[in-house]
Amino acid sequence: MRLKTSLLKQPKHRELVSCVGWTSADELYSCSDDHHILRWNLLTNDTSVLVKLQDQIYPLDLHWLPKSVSGKKQAGADSFALTSTDGKLHLVSKSGRVEKSVEAHRGAVLAGRWNHDGTALITGALQHTPSEDCISTPRTPVYSVAWAPDSGRVLYTAGRQLVIKPLQPSAKVLQWKAHDGVILKVDWSAVNDLILSGGEDCKYKVWDSYGRLLFSSSAHDYPVTSVAWAPDGELFAMGSFHTLRLCDKTGNAGTPVYSVAWAPDSGRVLYTAGRQLVIKPLQPSAKVLQWKAHDGVILKVDWSAVNDLILSGGEDCKYKVWDSYGRLLFSSSAHDYPVTSVAWAPDGELFAMGSFHTLRLCDKTGWSYSLEKPSTGSLFSLAWSADGTQLAGACGNGHVLFAHVVEQRWEWRNFEITLTKRRTMQVRNVLNDAVDVLEFRDRVIKASLAHGHLVVTTSLQCYVYSAKNWNTPLIFDLKEGTVSLIVQAERHFLLVDGAELFVYSYEGRLVSSPKSPGMRMDILNSQSISLSNDTIAIRDTSDERVVFLFEAQTGKAIGDGKPLNHKVNTHTLSSVVVSPGVCSCSVSESAAQRLLDPVSCSEFSRPPQMVSYEGTQVTVRRVDGSLVCTAVSPYPSLLHEYTGSGRWEDTLRICRFAKDQTLWSCLAGLAMANRELSTAEVAYAAIGEIDKVQYINFIKDLPSRDSCLAHMLLFSGHVQEAEATLLQANLNYHAIQIHISLYNWDRCEPAVKYKTHVDTVLAHRQKFLQDFGKQETNKRFLQYSEGVEVDWEKIQAKIEMEFAMEREKAANASVRSSVSIRR
Repeated sequence: MRLKTSLLKQPKHRELVSCVGWTSADELYSCSDDHHILRWNLLTNDTSVLVKLQDQIYPLDLHWLPKSVSGKKQAGADSFALTSTDGKLHLVSKSGRVEKSVEAHRGAVLAGRWNHDGTALITGALQHTPSEDCISTPRTPVYSVAWAPDSGRVLYTAGRQLVIKPLQPSAKVLQWKAHDGVILKVDWSAVNDLILSGGEDCKYKVWDSYGRLLFSSSAHDYPVTSVAWAPDGELFAMGSFHTLRLCDKTGNAGTPVYSVAWAPDSGRVLYTAGRQLVIKPLQPSAKVLQWKAHDGVILKVDWSAVNDLILSGGEDCKYKVWDSYGRLLFSSSAHDYPVTSVAWAPDGELFAMGSFHTLRLCDKTGWSYSLEKPSTGSLFSLAWSADGTQLAGACGNGHVLFAHVVEQRWEWRNFEITLTKRRTMQVRNVLNDAVDVLEFRDRVIKASLAHGHLVVTTSLQCYVYSAKNWNTPLIFDLKEGTVSLIVQAERHFLLVDGAELFVYSYEGRLVSSPKSPGMRMDILNSQSISLSNDTIAIRDTSDERVVFLFEAQTGKAIGDGKPLNHKVNTHTLSSVVVSPGVCSCSVSESAAQRLLDPVSCSEFSRPPQMVSYEGTQVTVRRVDGSLVCTAVSPYPSLLHEYTGSGRWEDTLRICRFAKDQTLWSCLAGLAMANRELSTAEVAYAAIGEIDKVQYINFIKDLPSRDSCLAHMLLFSGHVQEAEATLLQANLNYHAIQIHISLYNWDRCEPAVKYKTHVDTVLAHRQKFLQDFGKQETNKRFLQYSEGVEVDWEKIQAKIEMEFAMEREKAANASVRSSVSIRR
């Protein structure tokens, strides 16, 4: 995979291009120091001047308002935010009209970004430095004094200490250690009531009138010999050897915020602060995360809304990848020049990095796909088109660089497919070296090759090819035409199109369209969604511990609609050999521990990424981008194949031959999911789950089919479904007994509702309290016990009657079934 770049012979701008932004896949806007904003039409190759800005306005950053949020179009989406050197933020329409200008900062506004839903905008110019705690020290001679604003107190130095002495004789003197060296100069502002100090520890500090530290500078090269407040109290000056510094009242000496970015949830902002990165939550009381990220000033950052990874580049000539907790995932080697621009692709799988005469395309884990050396000067800004196929760069020599992704490859068994041009793919069969060429009407956006089918999406249509016939694809139109993800299974495939999710069969028929209120489908990636033949698993975009399960055929939530909740964040969802629903409900906790099959990852390095899993061959990509192939056991796939075809005797033969506890645990779960009690009994016995074997034998001895089904559901942990099954079959006592056995007293409502076995519930409740030596405090049970006599002999007789009626009913049903079979 690489970027194919193109430049005009002569630049359209006369000065350096500072920023670029896509308004659609075929239209780009660029801003330059020549005060012109140009519109580029890639379909007609026309370039026109949109507007000429005023001579005092030099544009620095451009960002378009998001066009849609969760599938709904934004009002006023045809406008962009433009920051400039005059300290203003300008809102400009698509026609070039400046709708509004806002005084944002005193200095140049270096960066501006809309959040993901277009409801807020962040700008970057100056960064505040954190404060430190103060300590105390002894006194020395007075080098400087100052009056308080009310002229009723005097501030003076005493060696390393500051002293505030009231003029009233009985008033208390305030004294504290302010510096680690002798204090040489102080000043007290009459406007803001703040104290300024500088000393031989080479620092200047800002205090309030109670001696609380508000700001402490880093150490300078020489002692701070003079400080002075401006008359308005908004600024102050500080002097040292060959040094004069102007600061605002917070102590900020003007550390530029070169770049800003929003978190995926729009609840936090990321910005640069010299060599540090800062993540600041919007909640006032939330903790700020700050860490040193580079050895030089950080020039550009970006935060992917899809994979939640942070990208940074700086004057140390490196680019780095971080997670949202500030942990380093990748650090590049030093380049020849500072990294001036970085940008994530919309799908979060790729990113681009720009430097002087340098453009690099990288994988999300950091390793590089390709390196281009265009004659661009420094690349000050990079912007991806919405479909992720094109890239534009703002060049220091006045050019606008255009690039598109080519030579992308997909492999499956003996087929290798390459994207040779924007609308052309080449299919090669490595067995006989046969080559087929696939032509498309529009630009290819996404493609996926698996399970004997190639799925290709363009801006308007979806093409489905069979590996048996590359000449006649099945074609259908897309709803939005902005497909960001394709996931394939054996029987169908899944598309994320805009803010909606669709499941199609390989014949082009729409199977289902799962929906989950509040979930952003447009930021799903391959790690947060998984598809099998019968189940869709989606990790919640707002809480990574939550996984939603849907039926692939209907799009409805599985079970009662409640998601799976993990104790820790889930990293990756994978389509395993069995349905996620089967894994979650049919294996006991102790048996589930045996499903974990630890594999040594020493040969893969950390963190490895699985590329493909076909048969017994697994392909893993290491952190340096190299591919490693390894073989796994063939027994799990054979076990899945035999269970799918109902060959249970063969599954037992495999497990007995392999003598693997993991296989036996898988078979136990699969057998219970398919209600094969005999096979499940053998499997649980093989892994030593004696209590499960006893319970299965109990299920086998139950007289009716309904009670067997209910207890199998109960075995799998589905208490509510088991209760509903029993109540529907009029087996009220069994439904009541389930909750009695689980000590779930609040759920014993069927006894009151159907006016049966109330005394049974009260009897077991009394026995439960007697065993633990407690008194009844539940008002409901106290109310029920009035007028109800508890007689264990009568209760036992009623229970025997219930079982007798159930056996009689089951026998009659068996007779009717045999008669119908004879007929």
